[in-house]
Amino acid sequence: MSVLVGLLIAIGSLIGGFSAMGGHIAVLWQPWELVIILGTAIGTYIIANPMKVVKDSATAIGEAFRNATPKQAHYFDLLGVLYGLMRELRGKGRAEVEQHIEAPHESALLANFPSVLADQKLLTFICDYFRLIIVGKAQAHEIEALLDEEISSLHQDSLKPYYAMNMVSEGLPALGIVAAVLGVIKAMGAIDQSPALLGGFIGAALVGTFAGIFFSYAVIGPIAYKIKTTREKQAVVYIVVKQTLLAFINGAAPQVALEYGRKVISSGERPSIDEVEEKTIGGAGQRAPANDRVQKEAA
Repeated sequence: MSVLVGLLIAIGSLIGGFSAMGGHIAVLWQPWELVIILGTAIGTYIIANPMKVVKDSATAIGEAFRNATPKQAHYFDLLGVLYGLMRELRGKGRAEVEQHIEAPHESALLANFPSVLADQKLLTFICDYFRLIIVGKAQAHEIEALLDEEISSLHQDSLKPYYAMNMVSEGLPALGIVAAVLGVIKAMGAIDQSPALLGGFIGAALVGTFAGIFFSYAVIGPIAYKIKTTREKQAVVYIVVKQTLLAFINGAAPQVALEYGRKVISSGERPSIDEVEEKTIGGAGQRAPANDRVQKEAA
């Protein structure tokens, strides 16, 4: 919503200011100049990027417009999944824990956290590292190095649409000049016509320069940056998993390990310790069988 509001303000200010200066708004409508600029930009974008990045760019733009970043409820689900699996791993046998990570969509434990189940990439990430912990042969520093490498790779992949769109944004002013030059060429071909007609041709050519700069700095550039911030916020969930698992591997109790993960959540979405206790740790305890709760209370 904020993207749409910003675009409306930018376009409204542009058109309103131009009209207030006495300009004729109809002059700005030069569809073939836009075809040259935007069509060339789209073509070069497809040339420069694999089709996977092109498709992901459409997804990223949709996420930017929806502001699809993890909210506090999603973090509660994530912390709940981690706490439930850590508790199971500490209190039960390997076979009982494996059933949750081998078939997560059939797990009664994970069924309580739908937002994590819906994020297949994150779910696979969690299950893979719990599987490594269950095997028990990898050292903590080895898992940490692997986590860092995978998170870095995931982050770089997620930012490819940003880099690609930023490249287009940087090239749009030059494409506007191309459109303007073509407009001037057209005007020179009609040099024997009336000054009024020539003025219209030259005005249309200048609109090309204006459009290239406007789309670069007021549309594509800001949307690209919004994609970057959105994808960076989405990457925080992997860092939460990393910090929680490393604390657990190094001997911290599930409740304490959860606090390591909570601390890396940005302040705007970070739940308090009491909220985590109530909605994550306490909630998981209420869903656990009675004998598990007795064991937890005795501990």
